[in-house]
Amino acid sequence: MPLAVVHSRGLVGLDAPQVSVEVHIGIGLPAFHVVGLPEAEVRESRDRVRAALLHAGFDFPNRRLTVNLAPADLPKASGRFDLPIAVGILAASGQVPSHALDELEFVGELSLTGAVRPIRGALAMALAVAHETRPRTLLLPAANGDEAALVDGVRLLGVEDLAGVAAHLGGASPLVRIAPRTPAALEREGDDLADVKGQAFAKRALEVAAAGAHNLLMIGPPGAGKSLLAQRMPGIQPPMDTSEALESAALASLHGAFRVRDWGRRPFRAPHHGASAAAIVGGGSNPRPGEASLAHNGVLFLDELPEFSRTVLEALREPLETGRIAVARAARRIEFPARFQLVAAMNPCPCGYYGSARCRCTPEQVQRYRARLSGPLLDRIDLLIGVVPVSETELMRPSDGEPSAAIAARVAAARDRQRARQRIANAFLPPAEIDRHCALDTAAASLLRQVARRQHWSSRTLHREQKLARTIADLADAERIDARHVAEAVGYRRALDVDAAHGATLGAP
Repeated sequence: MPLAVVHSRGLVGLDAPQVSVEVHIGIGLPAFHVVGLPEAEVRESRDRVRAALLHAGFDFPNRRLTVNLAPADLPKASGRFDLPIAVGILAASGQVPSHALDELEFVGELSLTGAVRPIRGALAMALAVAHETRPRTLLLPAANGDEAALVDGVRLLGVEDLAGVAAHLGGASPLVRIAPRTPAALEREGDDLADVKGQAFAKRALEVAAAGAHNLLMIGPPGAGKSLLAQRMPGIQPPMDTSEALESAALASLHGAFRVRDWGRRPFRAPHHGASAAAIVGGGSNPRPGEASLAHNGVLFLDELPEFSRTVLEALREPLETGRIAVARAARRIEFPARFQLVAAMNPCPCGYYGSARCRCTPEQVQRYRARLSGPLLDRIDLLIGVVPVSETELMRPSDGEPSAAIAARVAAARDRQRARQRIANAFLPPAEIDRHCALDTAAASLLRQVARRQHWSSRTLHREQKLARTIADLADAERIDARHVAEAVGYRRALDVDAAHGATLGAP
């Protein structure tokens, strides 16, 4: 009763646990069974594997064939198990030698012709193999070679078809090793802040938000430039380090959307306001990362913020606080990282022209519109600023704004100060470290207490404003936070309406 064991990898969030593919050829009526909690895609592999083996010129055993995917309590999804199942059948039937299988791991989906197709999550699997105490050689689709090669310390072999795998195992034609690679430093891409005319206050707020990874909400009428400003945030953010780049790339690989040319670029995700909660925070029967996780280490831009469903907005409260998203199912719980920077935009009223002669909204309509944003959600936003339309005169003048590269240099210098002091950005400081790293002088502490008492701030808002003041001090290369830094931070908490004469505020907690 021949038996072969082939090593492979599953996917549970960003983890890629080991899966043993055990193939047994027994006596009995011809049958092909796959056990071990396989999902529909894995059960369908029986037909793909049979056709691929026959088309590649191999014999398919006309006996009772049982494939066990161990551990049995781990759900198995995707077509990535096609290749290890086919190799197991070849080894169990004596068509390829099995002595080298213990040193190899196989992942890949088979076409009916025997070609090996690319899969999702190749980067996460390469990371898992590299972190093993005794790493094996990973055989994966050649089309996934570029992303897997970004991981150091793992031996990779690219596979084009099933016949090539059999030739490698038989020693007739060894597969070519995929060499590790580190992409060259990327030039900044995207739009430049110099193209945005006017909006000096909003540009400064964008700089402060980027320097400390703070969340930002812009409130203003249609056409004021809110989306224009948000789209330029990636151009001023600090570069990613290797660990951040690997995390973001692995999440994109899980989603099947990773491109090597995007390596090292901070993600910028801008989902439509009609997106469901599962699309934003992740989910599904076989949970995948949502937009919030795909924006990990980057920006999640939510335009028309009140138009998102209340369920979606409230679901974002947890990742905004913890930087992680937990997707719970009856039999398992999967966590995805989601340490993103929220940049959002909204109108001051349903029609967008609150405070002007064009507005026809009643006070009740305005109140209902603003009430779509709960107090706890607004508590988690550090800067709430008003964006006022630029005058026709300003728009007609030639652009003379500061380029993104100059602003990015200041932002990077401020972020370097934060890493040297506390290893993380100011926005992510836990409460226990705020007093240590965000100490205020006497005048600054007095001013912050007065404003917090007058505005009825929660403790969370008070801490966020203290961290915001720390970022402003970092931009000024100041060792201690003084009253000027606090005054500027407080100014970003009062989002003025479009009609400045009204003097009203939006979103004050």
